Amino acid sequence: MKRRTTLIILISIVALFAVALWYLWSKNQEDPVKYTTESPLEKTIVVQTVATGSIVPKEEVLIKPNISGVVEEVYVEAGEYVQSGDLIAKIRVIPNVSSLTSAKNSIATNSTALETAEINFQTQKTNYDRQKALFDKGVISANDFEGIQNSYLQAKQSVEQARINLNSARQNYDIVKTGTTSGLGNIAQTQVRATVSGMVLDVPVKEGNQVIEANNFNEGTSIASLADVKKMIFEGKVDESEVGKIKEGLPLEISVGAIENQKFDAVLDYIAPKGIEENGAVQFEIKGSIKKIDSTFIRAGLSANASIILNKAENVLAIKEALVQYDRDTQKPYVEVQVGDQKFERKNVELGISDGIFVQVKNGISKDDKIKVWNQLQGMPQYARN
Repeated sequence: MKRRTTLIILISIVALFAVALWYLWSKNQEDPVKYTTESPLEKTIVVQTVATGSIVPKEEVLIKPNISGVVEEVYVEAGEYVQSGDLIAKIRVIPNVSSLTSAKNSIATNSTALETAEINFQTQKTNYDRQKALFDKGVISANDFEGIQNSYLQAKQSVEQARINLNSARQNYDIVKTGTTSGLGNIAQTQVRATVSGMVLDVPVKEGNQVIEANNFNEGTSIASLADVKKMIFEGKVDESEVGKIKEGLPLEISVGAIENQKFDAVLDYIAPKGIEENGAVQFEIKGSIKKIDSTFIRAGLSANASIILNKAENVLAIKEALVQYDRDTQKPYVEVQVGDQKFERKNVELGISDGIFVQVKNGISKDDKIKVWNQLQGMPQYARN
């Protein structure tokens, strides 16, 4: 019984040994891993962040009336070009009863004042003529005559001032009633004219709409908005995590969604000193002036993205970042360069800027080297597995 047990154990050991030998032999028969290689290339690497926003005019001017009333006629439409001084619209004044009554009363008051001044002037003139005849004969002294003469001149000035006041009251009455008066000429308040040259972006009013004049208490009704569409800017927002990386003067590349396959160069002019919380994240407003717009017409308000170029290296030696390995102890970067058939040699490299896909190689390899595509079965870098 014991011999049978011993024999079974020995046979089992021999069988396991045979299986192990077969496994090792089959593993040796498998083809070894063959690594592929990639060569470095010359490439421009750009490190950038993206802001979303829109294209707006650099200066948009709102044309507003200087008198309240009703729009009688509109002479322009959105999309037209106008020159400074061109007629935009005409306002028909709707007189205010209180103001009209006050203007009428002012005319009556000043008319009465003129009549009184004229009566006083006639009295002073008669007295002046009589006293002058006596003075010429030597009956009255020069001192007495000077007092009479001064009274006469003052009465004459009072008449002139009363006439000016009455004329002013009549002009004010005409303005209250019609919006203009004789003497204003080309600056009639009922005519709304362009104050700058440019394109009409919007005409928010129509004939028959009531408008309010711009004054200290009211910003007034906009008749039209004008802008030079050749001077546009990008307005957008960046997240608080990116705002620390940017500064005024950085170049921008503007991509407009409605204009395919075309980018516009711009310069970052403004970064808001204060952020605004939106949907749980703090956003900072930025503005950038578009350098040059040739024949392309960019409509105001179009959505756009701005690539803010943080760093740029032109025509530098670069490799894919996935080819870089890192020493387990020092964490210094290196690559494996092919020196023979499936034979590779380690070379330390000095890296520059990276865009997340390609990385600049400052020294350590040449353009003719072939870099090992390492760990292609596992598909993740060594430092991630350590």
